[in-house]
Amino acid sequence: MATYKDAGVNIEEGYAAVKLMKDYASKTFNSGVLNNLGSFAGMYELPKMKNPVLVSGTDGVGTKLKVAFDMVKYDTVGIDCVAMCVNDILCHGATPLFFLDYIACGKLNAENAADLVKGVSEGCLQSGCALIGGETAEMPGFYKAGEYDVAGFCVGIVEKEKIVDGSSIKSGDVLIGIESSGIHSNGYSLVRKLITNLDEEFNGDKIGNVLLTPTKIYVKTVLSLIDKFDIKGMAHITGGGFYENIPRMFKNDYVAVINKGSFNIPDIFKHLMSLGVEEDHMYNTFNMGIGFVLCVNANDSKEVIKQIEKMGSKAYEIGHVEAGGKGVCLR
Repeated sequence: MATYKDAGVNIEEGYAAVKLMKDYASKTFNSGVLNNLGSFAGMYELPKMKNPVLVSGTDGVGTKLKVAFDMVKYDTVGIDCVAMCVNDILCHGATPLFFLDYIACGKLNAENAADLVKGVSEGCLQSGCALIGGETAEMPGFYKAGEYDVAGFCVGIVEKEKIVDGSSIKSGDVLIGIESSGIHSNGYSLVRKLITNLDEEFNGDKIGNVLLTPTKIYVKTVLSLIDKFDIKGMAHITGGGFYENIPRMFKNDYVAVINKGSFNIPDIFKHLMSLGVEEDHMYNTFNMGIGFVLCVNANDSKEVIKQIEKMGSKAYEIGHVEAGGKGVCLR
């Protein structure tokens, strides 16, 4: 008699994975969560607001996952998955409410899958959202054994009158950059082409571990700033680097003038340049040490930076806004 297990799908291992995952997910539950994992859908009660707008985002971890597989380290990339989603919806002033994940593999290992969800749980805790559900798909013959794909989806909320959409940005406004934690989750196809030995020493550690540094989550820091200052626009520096992401905050035709010497470039980016990547291409691929950018009034700049640093992150005044065609000018 043919069975599902004969076809490569181990239902018992799936049950074991779900049991482990529930422990991590339950740590993220807050007052909005109405049911436990295991139902057919997650339910979340919206907070009372005058004119609420739901803001959603979805993303994955990309080929950074390949580094995790090669290093046999599964518990950090889940943070990246959450970060890529919540940092995006944050750009419009949204508070993350809940998150769902999707994990696919060729052969399920309960402990590895649980480590992935452990990271997702940690990302949710850092951003204040609840992990209310997900899907684990075992797909033999589609993925190699030991390899997984991880993606996620988050929903946040913002009062309609408080949506940050760039409409009030004007010439002379200042751009503030908040430090990144490293490469984050973009550009890894190029990184893996340049760095083939993940065990090589780099700044006192294996370079593979440095590459797995999780994406910084900016939610709690930025939401506290929105309550105190007029934050006119925001950009999450992801794929496309400075050139593609900073102009996304502009509703009208403006140029972001960036002073290259105004912030610290982490050593890992300098190392990539030493391996043959031209500087202009670096700024069009990576965050270069700035993971999130705010646009504020010039007279608020110093106080905003001061508040960011009080909350434990380094921030810099990296440039300003000028009238003109949409784009970025690096000086």
